[in-house]
Amino acid sequence: MTDRRQLLVRGGTFAALGAGGDISGVRVGGAAPDGLFVRDARHLSRWQLTVDGAVPEVLAPVSDADADAGVARCVLVPRGGRLEPPSCTLFREQAVTDGTFVESLRVTCNRAVPTAVRLALTVDADFADQFELRADHRTYSKTGAVRSRKVISGEDEEPRGVEFAYRRREWRSRTTVTASPPPDAVEETGTGARRLVWSLDLDAHDTAEVALRVAAHPYGAPEPRVPAGPAEAAAQQASALAEFTSGVVIPGGWPELTAACERGLADLAILQVPASGPGGEALSVPAAGVPWFLTLLGRDALLTSLFALPYLPRLAAATLPALAATQATEATEGAVAQPGKIVHEVRHGELAHFGQVPFGRYYGSVDATPLFLVLLGAYTELTGDTTLARRLEPHARAAVGWILDHGGLTSRGYLVYRADEGGLANQNWKDSPGAICSADGSPATGPVMAAGAQGYAYDALGRTAWLARTVWDDTVYADLLTQAAADLRDRFQRDFWMPSKGFCALALDGDGHQVDALASDAGHLLWSGLLDKEYGEAVGRRLLEPDFFSGWGVRTLAAEQPAYHPLSYHRGSVWPHDNALIALGLARYGLHDEARAVARGLVAAASTGGDRLPEVLAGYGRESHPEPVPYPHACVRESRSAAAPLALLSAVGG
Repeated sequence: MTDRRQLLVRGGTFAALGAGGDISGVRVGGAAPDGLFVRDARHLSRWQLTVDGAVPEVLAPVSDADADAGVARCVLVPRGGRLEPPSCTLFREQAVTDGTFVESLRVTCNRAVPTAVRLALTVDADFADQFELRADHRTYSKTGAVRSRKVISGEDEEPRGVEFAYRRREWRSRTTVTASPPPDAVEETGTGARRLVWSLDLDAHDTAEVALRVAAHPYGAPEPRVPAGPAEAAAQQASALAEFTSGVVIPGGWPELTAACERGLADLAILQVPASGPGGEALSVPAAGVPWFLTLLGRDALLTSLFALPYLPRLAAATLPALAATQATEATEGAVAQPGKIVHEVRHGELAHFGQVPFGRYYGSVDATPLFLVLLGAYTELTGDTTLARRLEPHARAAVGWILDHGGLTSRGYLVYRADEGGLANQNWKDSPGAICSADGSPATGPVMAAGAQGYAYDALGRTAWLARTVWDDTVYADLLTQAAADLRDRFQRDFWMPSKGFCALALDGDGHQVDALASDAGHLLWSGLLDKEYGEAVGRRLLEPDFFSGWGVRTLAAEQPAYHPLSYHRGSVWPHDNALIALGLARYGLHDEARAVARGLVAAASTGGDRLPEVLAGYGRESHPEPVPYPHACVRESRSAAAPLALLSAVGG
């Protein structure tokens, strides 16, 4: 992200804060809005501090290191000049837990005489759905919606804080703000916000503290447990990280890669969100990322779990039953659901609840279903534990049924998707409009058969055949799937290979014509093992040529094609998870020098950003700038990117 906002994340909750710890609720350019977000809704839209009627100056802003540790710390002073030193200094600490936001505000008198300080905190909660805050500026009707505010009083009838509430038919949400010591007054502002005011009388060099506690009560969520303060919240996060990484051993032969793995594990620990299994059991699964995708996305959770599988198999052990529990059992047109299909996205917000966006349970993904089978087979093979494969056998067979039937493998020969007018036009991993295009930039028309998804289907059929043969004792089914995989491989190399370019087409369009852009998706075919050795080696070496390889990673689209743009989301940028799949594929085909080159580029990129890989980087070459150029709207913490260093470790070793 290009703004200076800091993120505090824990479970299904995150706070996006300014450098001084404030929340303005104002969108800056194309940046994501600030606020406290829980279950897709903004539960704080203003949190603005003033000292003696003026906004204080930021002396020490919130730092990346503190935010990563779970606490936002900053130092503020009243505005003044060199000849008039600040009368006081404010030390601000903030943290989140699941459904809560807490702040400790220490005010220290800098003078040798008593000093009066007037603190005021302007607070509001607009309960905006995240889909209302996106850059497309869409508006959604909310007929009958009512917002209310009331002062929270103690037994002595003195104000203790304020409660904001939102109601729309059966939908109810609340945000409560309480303080210790209580405010001297709660003032109306004329805008709907409320101002909490304290008049502090400080002795010489004395310190006073105000503790603030915010509890979000989203519709359908359990009551949150509010910690005593930031210190307790940070301790909870440290304990959760220690539990999450317990038993994980990362080889130290490549220190920079080790550091990226450790940073990724820390991010994965805070990106765990609650889910339920087929029997209603409570699970924790990797969310896709913040700020826009702090929720379960099928493809993202599956790839994250696959990358982490050799080191953290319990991610897969949670992701698989969570996705089985949300697997479609009937056709639902608006949600693109069909029997056996694995969910693409799960949302808990108001707009999803009332069907104004289709993402409550949305199935617009052609690849989550085969990836579900790939993960189930890989987990069983790696761990030797057949319990999950036996339990999820009906779900696996239903997923295969979708691939063969509704997915199009039997009727069209390939997995196929059609643009969803109310949802996603493209339903493979490159899901932005226009991402599946020819070299000249013209988009694919009609039903689309994306190359990468065919590789996933091939791998899924082979792994499920192995499960049928070794776990389910069904050799007839196993033979059927083995033959289907072999037939798919033969068809693919006939229909997708472009002899003049020595490369695979990005897709086939509705008429079966090749979509001829040179794209990174071909590297996914190496990971899946779909290509013969000769074709695979040719693709792998081509991906490391300068028009593809930026020095930081393989571009999504090779440069010098008219469709290429270094700041396009999917037409020239560099995605760490995409490169992790490519590195694994290169290693599978014995191209170890090439796999190491990809790993070196990604590790170098991580080293320039505190050992963290963002969701996506711009496609500019390493020779043109000493550091990777950020993609302007990338998720800073993203589960697939967090797990990508673990995949690199598997591909090239320590």
